Amino acid sequence: MTPEAGRAGERTARERRPAWWRVPLLAFGFVALFAGVGAGLARLGWTMPDVATGAAALHGPLMVCGFFGVVIALERAVAIGRAWAYAGPLLAGLGTAAVMHGAAPAAPWLYLAGSVVLLAASLDVLRRQRELFMLVIAVAAGCWSVGTALWAAGAAVHQVVGWWLGFLVLTIAGERLELSRFMPPSRGAERLFAALVAAALAALVLWPQPWAPRLFGVVLVALAAWLLRHDIARRTVRQRGLTRFIAVCLLSGYFWLATGGAVIAAAGVEPGGAAYDAALHALLLGFVFAMVFGHAPIIFPAVLRVAVPYHPRFYVPLVLLHASLALRLLGDASGQFEWQRWGALLSALALLGFIASTAAAVVQGRRSPARRGTAR
Repeated sequence: MTPEAGRAGERTARERRPAWWRVPLLAFGFVALFAGVGAGLARLGWTMPDVATGAAALHGPLMVCGFFGVVIALERAVAIGRAWAYAGPLLAGLGTAAVMHGAAPAAPWLYLAGSVVLLAASLDVLRRQRELFMLVIAVAAGCWSVGTALWAAGAAVHQVVGWWLGFLVLTIAGERLELSRFMPPSRGAERLFAALVAAALAALVLWPQPWAPRLFGVVLVALAAWLLRHDIARRTVRQRGLTRFIAVCLLSGYFWLATGGAVIAAAGVEPGGAAYDAALHALLLGFVFAMVFGHAPIIFPAVLRVAVPYHPRFYVPLVLLHASLALRLLGDASGQFEWQRWGALLSALALLGFIASTAAAVVQGRRSPARRGTAR
């Protein structure tokens, strides 16, 4: 064996070993998830532990910055392989720790610092890979930074929620555009995608104008239609196993993206109203979490180097998520507060079921290494 082959073999073996040192960073995200979900339930009158009740006003920031921010920043750091990029999820995680330990005024600044590192990591990739999808992903990271900077400067959460939605929606859209290379869209379709992203940014910049949030809602509906038309999930849903499950998650998520966008287009985003609750949860629960469910069997192997074998039980939390969200939105539409409360509780159980089924799959993967494998 040549020295080069030996080094390559050592590198391959090292890459196959579980990266347990990344677990604490991921744990920051799940602490924010549990605290954020508990805070949301406390807002609806459910009895929760004091730590969740005390964070009720920070339900949105914990979910967006504390959970999604950490997970996305960690995934980006793993992808680029640069040590400094891990400061992104670490700083965002420390923001959640500040909330949990009575230092909430520091949280926005720590979240902002984490978002800036994610933006720098995204720009680093864009510098080396000048593609439309990478530009969109970098713009999405910028949306997180802008929204969090405004929040840290004193803006209310409802005033920056558009920027945070832009962060999540454009991150997902950019990633799906990247995978569309397997079904390459036409040049005209790519130009339409770019125009939608530009329109979304224009709406965010002009958010204080009464018509701007409604324009943003229209863009979300159009983006859902674009993704539904061009995503490879339209074909892979005809396959079996994990590939079909991911496709079902994606296609069902696009339904909620269109639903949330339609509500915003019709009613705007006035805080405290039924339309506000319906739109935000259609987007953040129905769309974003459907994407999380579908991509977890890919993200966990990439981040932690552990196998997540597919099992049909993955559908149980997905179905419960969609059913609970439908119940909540029916409560919003009809004024039935109890439906909203129970819908929220069932959504929390869906998230717990997702975590439990994923953990069970990881254990199964460690016991049966021969069955490892992922698909998109």
